[in-house]
Amino acid sequence: MLAFVLITCDAGKDKDVMEFLSKIDEVREAYEVYGSYDIIVKLEAEGEADLKRVVNEVIRRIDGVKSTLTMIAYPAS
Repeated sequence: MLAFVLITCDAGKDKDVMEFLSKIDEVREAYEVYGSYDIIVKLEAEGEADLKRVVNEVIRRIDGVKSTLTMIAYPAS
């Protein structure tokens, strides 16, 4: 299952969050961005339950993560 997670960080915490994200197995790519969000993460998980676990129990608990928006991606048919 593929998803993109948009992350808003507390001020000055984006580098710390990026460092933590780099240690998560399911994170395929992570980019710092400018705009309404601070970081965009590409996640790949075995299924919906695993995806929820990574977002809710890992990413959202990182010190400095203020909010997340998860978008599940499906291949075009």
